[in-house]
Amino acid sequence: QVQIVESGGGLVQPGGSLRLSCEVSGSTLNEVAIGWFRQAPGKEREGVSCSGSGDARTLYADSVKARFTISRDYAKNTVYLQMNSLKPEDTAVYYCAADQSYPLIATLREDRYDYWGQGTQVTVSS
Repeated sequence: QVQIVESGGGLVQPGGSLRLSCEVSGSTLNEVAIGWFRQAPGKEREGVSCSGSGDARTLYADSVKARFTISRDYAKNTVYLQMNSLKPEDTAVYYCAADQSYPLIATLREDRYDYWGQGTQVTVSS
């Protein structure tokens, strides 16, 4: 059973940075694709970024390209989401999710992901 724990959220001013962590247990990172999603108040959850294991690709939503970077630390079995140049519209609960079904490709489709973390709040405000 894969378990996911996110951390690193908080309050940051516009233009600031945060790094979210997604610690995975019950599987190695080689055996899962990882996605980051977010849900703002009153809005549907949306895909932010993902990292495939089977294809070694990374994908980003247009709204975060060139500002967010997803990366894997295999030694720590943790995936990071580095968020720079944050905007108020980035305010949301951020969720990490794992896809354990082959071919483990990078995708922002929510229905591909089997395991979800509890979420971490990111608030961008002055």
